[in-house]
Amino acid sequence: MIGLIQRVKHAKVEVDKQIVGEIENGILLFLGVEKDDNHEKADKLCKKVMNYRIFADEAGKMNLNLQQVNGQLLVVSQFTLVADTQSGNRPSFSRGGSPALGEELYKYFVEACRKNNIQCETGKFAADMQVSLLNDGPVTFQLKV
Repeated sequence: MIGLIQRVKHAKVEVDKQIVGEIENGILLFLGVEKDDNHEKADKLCKKVMNYRIFADEAGKMNLNLQQVNGQLLVVSQFTLVADTQSGNRPSFSRGGSPALGEELYKYFVEACRKNNIQCETGKFAADMQVSLLNDGPVTFQLKV
């Protein structure tokens, strides 16, 4: 399971010109599911996202996590994160989970995050989405479990 996180001032996801998810200060997370992923890995990634210290403290150092800054989370499914790009000019998705597994773990991951008492918004699984954001920093990390 791969999570690409970006610290954002605001972010939103639109489907068919309608906003389906929107946050202010927090984390935009793109989630990729691999074929060997499961609930245990989803729980582990959720815990890592909740505790990852990417927000500035009073001294300007990245020492605070999402909950400590009362941040919000926007989770967007993105199967292209699991692409193998090592050779050739076309990505391979052989490591990617099936659409059924991807959707099931995406929903499970979102519910796990919501149990942490933060506002958690989502995109729409398997939809053609337009994502807008203002990256703060810029700060972007890839988390893999």
